[in-house]
Amino acid sequence: MKMIGTKKAAELLGISDRRVRKLIAQGRVHGACKIGGSWVIPLINGYPKIKTASRGPKATWKKVTTPTQNIVHINRQLIGQKMIDDRFAPVISIKGRKKNTYSSRVVIPGPCVIVYDFENPHSDCGARAWVESYSQPMPQDGCTYQEIIDRLPQKTKTKFQKAPGKGFAKKSNCPVAA
Repeated sequence: MKMIGTKKAAELLGISDRRVRKLIAQGRVHGACKIGGSWVIPLINGYPKIKTASRGPKATWKKVTTPTQNIVHINRQLIGQKMIDDRFAPVISIKGRKKNTYSSRVVIPGPCVIVYDFENPHSDCGARAWVESYSQPMPQDGCTYQEIIDRLPQKTKTKFQKAPGKGFAKKSNCPVAA
């Protein structure tokens, strides 16, 4: 369990250091104890736990959202694949919070780390080399994997595409926007 002081607790809660000390004096900060001349407060799910008061205005401190780690990698199955409109399929994949975007050109502002791990590939995509960044990558032309699959010629199969008649879902017959 991580312990912090009153100043760090005030930053996390978006209130003053003096207000945190007053909450401690009222007995409203869960698990706060004094070590030497300093208060230490345990973190529960990344924040100090404050007991609600029986009267007065409701708490107005803000929750700080943690930045999303974005993973940028190359989808090997799409390299060299031509789409119906005779353009090459975008192979750069940007995986963020509940979102996966493909592009042929990506700009990563801010710091980033390039990772190569042959023994332990990235769990959800099998990539052995990828870029990790907390700043939001900016794709030049973003689309989803399903949009790419829909624009591939019928004869081309990728590793993840399902073949009809073998217990898999059939490919839709809706017209493709070029």
